[in-house]
Amino acid sequence: MQIIEVTGYAVRSAVITMRRTGTPLEFVIFPMLHVASPTFYSQVRIRLRECDLIVIEGIRGKSVGVSALTLAYRFTPRRRRNGLQEQREDLLLPEAVQVIHPDVTAAEAIADLKTLPRWLYLLLMVAAPVMGLVFALRGPGAFLDEDLVVEDLPSTLRAEMMADDPVRHALTDRRDQRLLDALGEIHVERGDEPIRVAIVYGAGHVPAIVSGLRDRHGYRPREAEWLTVLIPA
Repeated sequence: MQIIEVTGYAVRSAVITMRRTGTPLEFVIFPMLHVASPTFYSQVRIRLRECDLIVIEGIRGKSVGVSALTLAYRFTPRRRRNGLQEQREDLLLPEAVQVIHPDVTAAEAIADLKTLPRWLYLLLMVAAPVMGLVFALRGPGAFLDEDLVVEDLPSTLRAEMMADDPVRHALTDRRDQRLLDALGEIHVERGDEPIRVAIVYGAGHVPAIVSGLRDRHGYRPREAEWLTVLIPA
C-alpha cells in the first residue's frame, strides 16, 4: 500500500481510513510531511473538521539536540521563492475538535538517539542543518526523490535497507509504541462510538500505525484519498 507517492511532477499523500468489522469507530490516518504547500495543510485542516478526536505528533519540551534536528526542514520554507510552509498546529487544528498529544518528551527523544554509536549521533547532529540548507537551496524539486516514497512494506532492496536504518529506529520506535498504546486506549474506551479519530503523524510513522492497528485490534484499510503535498514549479 502506497502512503507517500513521488512522481516526476508531484508528491502525494494517501489519507487512509481504517475500520474494524462490528466496530463503529474508525481511524483516519493523515501521513504528513514537515514541509509542504500551503494548500496541502489547508486540505488537511478541512478534513480534520469532520473528525471527533485528533491524535497528533509533536515532541513535548525543548532541547538543543531536537532543535538541531528540526533545522533539517525549518530552513526550506524560510525562502519565500520556494512557496512552501513548515507544518504547524495553528495551520492544521480546528478549534472545536479535541486533541491528544501522546508523543515523547524531548529528553526521551535525545536519550533514544544517544543509544546510537557516539560517532553516528554526532554526525547526525551536524548533518541535519546541512541537509536543511541543501533542501532550501534546491527548493521543491528536492522532494521529488524516490527515497521519500513511503509504503507499508518495503518494495525494493534500498527501501528494506532504509527501513532497517538504526537512526530511523532510534527516531521512531519509542514514539510509535507510545502512539499505538494511546490508540489502543481509544479503541478500548470508545470503540462502540460512531466517531472518526484522526491520526496526524509524519509519513514515516504510518507503516507502524497501519500494522499496529491491524495486528493489535483488527482494523484494516478500507479506503484512501490522495492529497497533493506539493507540485514543484
